[in-house]
Amino acid sequence: SFALGVCNGCQMMSNLHELIPGSESWPHFVRNRSEQFEARVAMVQVQESPSIFLQGMTGSRLPIAIAHGEGHAEFENEAALLEADLSGTVALRYIDNHGKVTERYPANPNGSPRGITGLTTRDGRVTIMMPHPERVFRTVTNSWRPDEWQEDGGWMRMFRNARVWVD
Repeated sequence: SFALGVCNGCQMMSNLHELIPGSESWPHFVRNRSEQFEARVAMVQVQESPSIFLQGMTGSRLPIAIAHGEGHAEFENEAALLEADLSGTVALRYIDNHGKVTERYPANPNGSPRGITGLTTRDGRVTIMMPHPERVFRTVTNSWRPDEWQEDGGWMRMFRNARVWVD
């Protein structure tokens, strides 16, 4: 079995992390540092992780839709943040317009530490993220895209990866 938790699903699954093997270092997601609902496009970079959804996407820098008021990743303490970072389970980070991981608003819409906005389990079967890849998987939903994209946006790969894993 496998699972993807996006936005509210991310919050729910992060709160159930005690039941999900390999998710011990996951944070809870709480109110954005901006103290407001954020709905727009942000940039993320796919991190090296075992996520079945993100295979072959490591290093990709892609625009993604965001729409949340409670997306700030809150770790139990600094040691838990370090554990998540070192465990290889951080799957996505917000980046600025120079391609650097950021905690600064507005590039990081919720102020999460180290730009963390997506995590996976140690075996990669369960992935959670605050942004919405399901809203930008077609090229027509992007304001700009490379000509070679044709019908599929960059996030379509994520869903095809899940299909490959099932087969």
